[in-house]
Order: sequence, then C-alpha cells, then structure tokens
Amino acid sequence: MIDKAEVLVEALPYIQEFYGTTIVIKYGGNAMINNDLKEKVMQDVALMKYVGIHPVIVHGGGPEITGFLQKVGKESSFVSGLRVTDEETVEIAEMVLDGKINSEIVNLLNRRGVRAVGLSGKDANLITAEKKMATVYEGNERKKIDIGYVGKVAVVNTGIISDLLENDYVPVIAPIGVGEDGESYNINADYVAAEIAGALEAEKLLLLTDVEGIYRDFEDKSSFISTLTAKDAREYIKNGTIKGGMIPKVEACLRALDTGAKKTHIIDGRMPHSPILEIFTSKGIGTQVVHRLPTF
Repeated sequence: MIDKAEVLVEALPYIQEFYGTTIVIKYGGNAMINNDLKEKVMQDVALMKYVGIHPVIVHGGGPEITGFLQKVGKESSFVSGLRVTDEETVEIAEMVLDGKINSEIVNLLNRRGVRAVGLSGKDANLITAEKKMATVYEGNERKKIDIGYVGKVAVVNTGIISDLLENDYVPVIAPIGVGEDGESYNINADYVAAEIAGALEAEKLLLLTDVEGIYRDFEDKSSFISTLTAKDAREYIKNGTIKGGMIPKVEACLRALDTGAKKTHIIDGRMPHSPILEIFTSKGIGTQVVHRLPTF
C-alpha cells in the first residue's frame, strides 16, 4: 500500500505541471491490435482527462486497411514505404479509418466516461491535403512517382479541435485529408499527428510505436538514446544512424518541434500504460526529441 502511495506522490508534480496542457497522442502499432493493450491505452487517456490534461488522439490503421483490401481481393503494393492508393483503395481506407477504427476508439473512451468525438480530416476542413509523390532512386538518379491518393498535410485548421477541447471533449482524428477539388487523401498518421501537435502548440507529442525508442546501433541495447536534440536527430538521419521505419517518426517529431510543439516522444506502445509512464514518472520511457538539451 505504501508503494502505491509513493507512485501517486511521484506523479503529483507532473499532474501539476501538465494540468490544462494539450498532449497529442499518435495511436498505432501493436497497441491498436492487441485488445489488452488497447484497453490500457484507453485507461491512460481517461486518466489524463480526469487529471486536467487535454488529450488529442490521431490514429493510424495500416494493417486493418491491408486486411480489408485482402477480403475484397485487392492486393496492396508499396513504393518507398507508401501504399499505392487508387480511387477504390482510398475509399476503402477512408471507410476503415473513419468508419471502423475511429468509431471503435470513440466508443471505448465513451464507455470510460470520457466524452470523445470522432473526426476525419475532412470535417470542417480540418486537414487540407495535397498529393504526395513517392521518391525512388535509379542509380544516382532521383525520381518522383505518382502513387495515387496519398497525401501530405498542406493546412491544419485547428478551430474545430480547439472548440472541442474548450467544451471538455477528446478529439479522435482519422488521418484523411481533403484536396482542393474535394478528393480524399490517405495521409501517414505520424505526419498528421505532428502537424496537429505543432498547430496546437502542444506540450507533448507522443508517438506510440513497436520499438523501445532510438538506438545508435539497434543491435546494441546499451546504445539506447533517452534524449535527442533536433540538431543531432537531423545528423543521425543524414549519416544513417536513424534509418528505415524510424525515419518518418523522427521526421514527424522534428516537424512538430519546428511548428510549435514543446516536446516530442517516441515510446513503446507494446508496454502496458506507456503513455502515463512517460508523462507521470521522473524517468519516463522511450526517446524524447527536443529542441535542445536541458540545462540545470
């Protein structure tokens, strides 16, 4: 019992520090498909809300989209990690993201007494998108390839998010944007979360992933990096220390910092209660990417 009390006491200064602040959570990876982890993430969001934090959730859904495409006999193909998305595929992606996953998250939060509202980036022109081209290399030649309705964020209109937060709701956002001609674009959820965190000047951006964080050498667990400056992060991408699937996540952190977010964190969503372990403990978990190292 005393140990439990100590945990609450440890959390107190962080509850005070983050009371009234906005924290954007990119919800994805194994935490979305493992039912036990899913329940724990929802508990974490509920706890944040009840101690006065304003959480905003942006969710992915790549595996679910792939699974549904398989059910209708449509194969998925990728170029430079981006899904080739024709008109039928973007319709399916929108249906899965907005109709299935988004409503499920909203329902799970509502059941915990949290007033959650589901949004697509198309609602109230929340996310204006433009086409994103895939980059490929043929020898030393760099080429751009049109892969369909894959987008990037052009403009974030935070008005509807701010209205919901002011009225005590938790926004749950599907990463679908709308083009200038009304067409739908599927957008990487990491980048959507980054743009929203920056536009809201969020206290934190949490990216839930399926790895512990960033390593200088992934094979050497002693090379784990708990804090990384934006300057070093850019250098690590350039020299190949950060590579593969970690690049878009680190780029998302950098974009969020550049556009107004105060801190960003890449944390292991496979660990139960990872969001509150990051927010409410002195040590935290994962890798934080920040403007500069703290001075004491």
